[in-house]
Amino acid sequence: MSRWRPPAEKSTALITPAGHATLKAELEQLWRVRRPEVVKALAAAAAEGDRSENAEYTYRKKQLGEIDRRVRYLSKRLEALRVVAGPPSDPQAVFFGALVELEDVETGQTARYRVVGPDETDAALGHISIDSPLARAMLKKKVDDQFEAALPGRTASFVIVAVSYAG
Repeated sequence: MSRWRPPAEKSTALITPAGHATLKAELEQLWRVRRPEVVKALAAAAAEGDRSENAEYTYRKKQLGEIDRRVRYLSKRLEALRVVAGPPSDPQAVFFGALVELEDVETGQTARYRVVGPDETDAALGHISIDSPLARAMLKKKVDDQFEAALPGRTASFVIVAVSYAG
C-alpha cells in the first residue's frame, strides 16, 4: 500500500475573522501543548525496549505523524487564507459572510445559513462553505430572488427571505 494521496480539491481561500482565530488557536494548541505531550509519551514508550512489539510506541508514532500533518496543513493554509471582515459593498446581496434565510418553494420550510470559508463549515451551526452548491447558487441574489440549487438527490427551488451581515 502506497502513501501517495491524491491532491485535495482547490478551495476558496477566504475565512471570517472568527474562523481565522479558531484555526490559529488550533495550530497553537497542537504545536505548544499536544505535540510536546505526545513526544514525551513517545520517548517513554521508546525507553521500554523492543519497539517492534511495543503497541504504545507504535500508537504514539502514528499520533505524532497525524499531529505533524495537521500542523503542516494549518501552517500553509493560514498563510494562504484571506480574512474577510465587514459587509460587502452591496449588503442587500448574498456574498461571503452573509447570514441568509431561505424558504424552500416546494415545502415552505425556512432555513438559515451563514456563508463561510471551507475551513470553518459546521452543519450544526448552519455554516455552509462558499464552495457548496447551495452557496454558489445563491451568490449575488437579493431578498425575494428565486433560484435553483442542485442538492444531493434533487434540484430544489428557494426564495431568499432575508440577508444580513451582523454577527
